[in-house]
Amino acid sequence: MSLDTVARQALIENGFQPEMGDAVEREVAQLHAAPAAGDGVRDLRNLLWSSIDNTTSKDLDQIEVAEELPDKGIVLRIGIADVDVLVPKGSAIDAHAFANATSVYTGVHVYPMLPEELSTGLTSLNEGESRVVLVIEVELGPDGTVRRHDVYRALATNRAKLAYEDVGPWLEGHGPEPQKSVENDALEGQLWLQDRAASLLKRVREQAGALEFDTVEATPVAKDGKVEQLAITRKNRARDLIEDFMIAANVAIAKILAEKNRSAIRRVVRVPRRWDRIVDIAKEYGFTLPAQPDAPSLSKFLGARRAADPLRFPDLSLSIVKLLGPGEYVLDKPGPSDDLPHFGLAAPDYTHATAPNRRYADLVTQRLVKAAIAGTPAPYTDDELAAIAKQCTEREDAANRVERVTRKAAAAELLAHRIGSVFSAIVTGVNKNGTFVRLLSPPAEGRVVRGEQGLDVGERVRVRLVHTDPAKGHIDFESVR
Repeated sequence: MSLDTVARQALIENGFQPEMGDAVEREVAQLHAAPAAGDGVRDLRNLLWSSIDNTTSKDLDQIEVAEELPDKGIVLRIGIADVDVLVPKGSAIDAHAFANATSVYTGVHVYPMLPEELSTGLTSLNEGESRVVLVIEVELGPDGTVRRHDVYRALATNRAKLAYEDVGPWLEGHGPEPQKSVENDALEGQLWLQDRAASLLKRVREQAGALEFDTVEATPVAKDGKVEQLAITRKNRARDLIEDFMIAANVAIAKILAEKNRSAIRRVVRVPRRWDRIVDIAKEYGFTLPAQPDAPSLSKFLGARRAADPLRFPDLSLSIVKLLGPGEYVLDKPGPSDDLPHFGLAAPDYTHATAPNRRYADLVTQRLVKAAIAGTPAPYTDDELAAIAKQCTEREDAANRVERVTRKAAAAELLAHRIGSVFSAIVTGVNKNGTFVRLLSPPAEGRVVRGEQGLDVGERVRVRLVHTDPAKGHIDFESVR
């Protein structure tokens, strides 16, 4: 069974609709490019906008540009694709997007939330194309503190589609300069200014107790239908830059909606239920965490371990991420909401607004923002927003399951000839469904079916491969004491 077949089957078993349907196709056939301008839409096509994403990405949600102020402050502008202008609420395309609520990236195939004619075409911020965008403007002081934020609609053109794989090594000083900035000195200066803005944002967040992780992503690489390897993707300075910008933009949108006394969908990560295990892991490294969850203390521990052992820090990151638990979407009504924090970001106000091509929560937030800045009634009731939040959380969890099954199917095929081999691994999960580990190399995930008693998240273990089933994505190990 091919990986694509495994992915599609997992998609259907987890309740996704891989086919768009006739009604969606009829609407797609009638699509036209968004109007070039309109009331309240600024023309910012003269600015040196650029994007940084994966080399293979075609659904570009955001572009960025920075401007240095006389006092060394920075105005950061992040343009978000105005998807709502072509996907109105209540349309067949919108209904299908709500049903799936997210694009699913299996490594071998992308199952987009929106038709590709939109997500990689008319609403993608492709290089050289003028698009209507929602601009989130954040003004930073010389020390990185946010002095002002704003949001408005504008026309913008992506002047350069750049890739993490090229920009990151260059910013870090161990790779050549991207060809597009070699050809354009202004773009080179723009990227260095963006890098400085990102560094300022990160420093302020870390001072507030935000958690910085370095996790490993494994993507199957297949040739002629056969898995050849699990490719490793690690964070680099370009990925950090975009992450810092997106966090700033999402915080700004949450604050703007709150200031305008509007209900919203908040993205939260609650206080970790397994803080006691995090405390135990820190103790193993000679670090004492308080008995009650405290993000600044955990941030200091993670920073110390990153500096002391950067090579193994991704394994520690994985353990802590698993123990923190997943994020979720919730309704946020106007008024105080200190009970809805994002523990990992140390942010009392946080939403998702920067990826409307591939996350339904972001598309809904876009509609809420556009109504707020236009001074028109909210497009959703609180009950509708609560239902959407629940659907987006459930579909995100389901998408993670599909992506995990596909990765495990690829790993099972890769490891099929290594039954009986012993590997070093880290325990990533202990729950009612079993005990799970991830090998250090290759980064394959599986279940410990024998000798799992007493194991807990974060432990380094030795495991022997006893069974694989690529069709089902099953990899089984036994503990080697």
